[in-house]
Amino acid sequence: MFNLYFTALKSLAAKETNRYMRIWIQTLVPPVITTSLYFVIFGNLIGGRIGQVGGFSYMEFIVPGLIMMSVITSSYSNVSSSFFSQKFQKNIEELLIAPVPTHVIIWGFVLGGIGRSILVGALVTVVSLFFVPLAVHSWLLVVITLLMTAILFSLAGLLNGIFAQSFDDVSIIPTFVLQPLTYLGGVFYAISMLPPFWQAVSKVNPIVYMISGFRFGFLGKTDISVLWSMAILILFIVVLYAICWYLIEKGRGLRS
Repeated sequence: MFNLYFTALKSLAAKETNRYMRIWIQTLVPPVITTSLYFVIFGNLIGGRIGQVGGFSYMEFIVPGLIMMSVITSSYSNVSSSFFSQKFQKNIEELLIAPVPTHVIIWGFVLGGIGRSILVGALVTVVSLFFVPLAVHSWLLVVITLLMTAILFSLAGLLNGIFAQSFDDVSIIPTFVLQPLTYLGGVFYAISMLPPFWQAVSKVNPIVYMISGFRFGFLGKTDISVLWSMAILILFIVVLYAICWYLIEKGRGLRS
């Protein structure tokens, strides 16, 4: 039975991987080009006037945030678009009647999101080397934060795909919710630079904790406790996973 489930998981993950690799010009290249523009505009042109942030050059400061921003966007969009496409084409019904548990279905899509986000994150990191030397305080924390964030937003993308009724619904959340939260998550500034009231408001944004933990892995400094950041990530992963499992298990919005 284990071999059957493992084969199903491997097949789903391979299918998801082949999907985004087949159209790599659309899935891998745009985030790299966009991030390169951020490096040029915010890093070189504006960063030179800002000076240092927390003892680091502005370019060094924004690199972890830009990498995390690309990871968040890639993992979310990969799973949401893929799951909804299968639901739209009625292919998801084959998965629902297959003799595999819901956990296998969830992780098959999540592994696809993780794979794409890691590739995009690696490409963005390589691009950053043309602008600033790479300095890593803790590789372990960098990897753990990256993987947990990719899992979290893959699950969030899966949730979006479950509820979406049209292709417009797939793009609404990234445009009007995810993108603003990411920009307000401390990518381009330190939370400590804000007035006390806005610092408190920023801490309601879960993306703040992900970027802070990831930034600590690179620079060794953060505005928020690393343990608190990890706790927030774990909490959101558990909650989203439970919701996704329940909805798929019950077939909510999936069975016609």
